Amino acid sequence: MSDRSYDLVLWGATGFTGRLVAAHVRDHAPADLRWAIGGRRRDALEGVAGDLGLPDLRVVVADAHDDAAMRTLAADTRVVCSTVGPYAVHGSALVAACAAEGTDYCDLTGELQWMRRMIDAHQSEAEASGARILHACGFDSIPFDLGVVFTQQVMVDRHGAPATAVHGRLKAMRGSASGGTIASMVNILGEAVTDADTRALLRDPYGLNPAGERTGPDGLERMLPQRDEDTGRWSGPFPMSPVNTRVVRRTHALLGHPWGRDFRYDEAMVTGSGPVGALTAAGIGVGMSVGGVVGGLLSAAAPTRKLLERVLPDPGTGPSPAAQEKGFFDVRFVAEGPAGTDRTLRTRVLGDRDPGYGATSRMLGETALALAAGEATVGGGHWTPGAALGDSLLRRLPANAGVTFSVLD
Repeated sequence: MSDRSYDLVLWGATGFTGRLVAAHVRDHAPADLRWAIGGRRRDALEGVAGDLGLPDLRVVVADAHDDAAMRTLAADTRVVCSTVGPYAVHGSALVAACAAEGTDYCDLTGELQWMRRMIDAHQSEAEASGARILHACGFDSIPFDLGVVFTQQVMVDRHGAPATAVHGRLKAMRGSASGGTIASMVNILGEAVTDADTRALLRDPYGLNPAGERTGPDGLERMLPQRDEDTGRWSGPFPMSPVNTRVVRRTHALLGHPWGRDFRYDEAMVTGSGPVGALTAAGIGVGMSVGGVVGGLLSAAAPTRKLLERVLPDPGTGPSPAAQEKGFFDVRFVAEGPAGTDRTLRTRVLGDRDPGYGATSRMLGETALALAAGEATVGGGHWTPGAALGDSLLRRLPANAGVTFSVLD
């Protein structure tokens, strides 16, 4: 690929998250990285380049819905990093182009139905061309996917065998979901009402696994409150667990089931101790159940969908730098040792920025830089961050993204 003009193109650099990713790449890219920013409007892209203090930064102008333009873009770079969502609306042509041209690709999507669609449509072509396609490279799902990989590595080092089950718990966070994430959720809910395949995917805990690998011991995400024995606190459903759990299970399958065919993984969010914690957990479950049905019905109807788009946060907006710095997330993992033993392990993934923007943009930026540096040693196809870049990101994220992995006991 030495004849290509760029090592990396950041697609969607004029959006709020895209600007943050561009700033991260500016600050952490090697001096010889040939990179550019891309989007629909030249004037806006040149404005971003100026704001970055890089007036000579190359810009690539194209329309995300123009198949030929996306093919030209993919053919001229080794890696594409995309922040243009909802991806089910704006991202399909670019993934198709990267799969055809052998171009590595990463994005922030948590849209399960679109990920499944892209895997089914382009897996064979990506395998043949050598393109590594990585979805879910932000808060959903890197802290959880890499958190399980890290936990299992420590478990094997300490006890000589992997954990048979890992329980992920969002202990605390400060920061809101991004406008793009909310827009994507609205899109998923609308599709779930009108599309049988999307409904089936949301009911299948192994729905992102490769063909022939879609069975296992895990069930659907629980919606009822539960008192965790290991923390003594109540926990309830975590809204992003339908994405994260399926990504973790796909990682396990892509790695060849190193943790055993009976490996189990679940997620929840800690809500506190005592009656207040129990009520909070129950309220989240009811809210998600009722809200999912009502939200799906509303977002499926054109008039109410337009109304939702008016009142929900604009995908191009976000918090101030000060608010990003005050944000954080704290995810805990409890691993159960091999059957017949009492071995357990507790680990932690801590992020020092808000999850929706500050941390997400840095995690995506490091994924893109790792791909550009040739750190993915797997062949072509649709991969998860943990399966394609696990060891690389476990090094990069603590050094450059403020995301740390540690053992608690």
